[in-house]
Amino acid sequence: MGTPEFAVESLEALLAAEFHIVAVVTAPDKPAGRGMAMNESAVKKMAVSQNIPVLQPVNLKDLAFLDQLAFYKADLQVVVAFRMLPEKVWNMPPMGTINLHGSLLPQYRGAAPINWAIINGEKETGVSTFKLQHAIDTGNILLQETIPLTDEITAGELHDTMKVIGSSLLVKTIEGLLKGTLTETPQQIAPDDTLRMAPKIHSSDCLLDFHESAENIHNKVRGLSPFPGAFTELHGHKFKIYQTKKEITHPEHSPGVPVSDGKSYLKFGCSNGYVHCTSVQLEGKKRMDIESFLRGYRFP
Repeated sequence: MGTPEFAVESLEALLAAEFHIVAVVTAPDKPAGRGMAMNESAVKKMAVSQNIPVLQPVNLKDLAFLDQLAFYKADLQVVVAFRMLPEKVWNMPPMGTINLHGSLLPQYRGAAPINWAIINGEKETGVSTFKLQHAIDTGNILLQETIPLTDEITAGELHDTMKVIGSSLLVKTIEGLLKGTLTETPQQIAPDDTLRMAPKIHSSDCLLDFHESAENIHNKVRGLSPFPGAFTELHGHKFKIYQTKKEITHPEHSPGVPVSDGKSYLKFGCSNGYVHCTSVQLEGKKRMDIESFLRGYRFP
């Protein structure tokens, strides 16, 4: 059960490990693009190419869908980047349902764990496999693997790393379940720790506040790059920033004021220095490096 490209890696890994995939459940096709042509999910495209039956329910509680699902008599259900399942679905197979999640649970439960781990400046994150239960992302842990984070990694780069590591962990998890060698571990928060959540990213989360530190702004930019993209305003136009460098110094300009030599740099004042933009996109234009942008931009 999965929809985006992140889940395709796991489906491919399960097939390569020669597990028998009886069916795939994914999102319904929906119109996209200028021509509003019907767009199939990445998982559906992969499944169809492998001649795997595909189910695309609108309502996961629909009786016709539940009958279809029961028909396949799956021993185990695997969820990667899908929707929240009702109990009638996750409790159907004799071995239950497992989920691959992009964090070291219980930290960063929610829809956007990759983004929030970077936005919050974490030095490490990871992937977890766990058994589904009622509350989202709270089931017993099966396996986890840690991923170190550099100060420059973006959400897009972490996504690509994590989907590969996660798919491998998923295979190990299923092999362990089949051999009976895995122990389920309830999720626990250490007494001296704070539970950090990973809710869905909204547009308001992407607006940069230059009253914050250069570190915080740099983290937000890379945590939202390449999608949906952090943004500010440049002379009345929406201005997305995809990559930055920090300059820690006593700022000579107010927070949010753009400073540029018109050819090689553009930086914004912040609470403890400046944030230099290195990859940007002005509203209505394509993404480009800062030198290319400045060659075609005239400051008022």
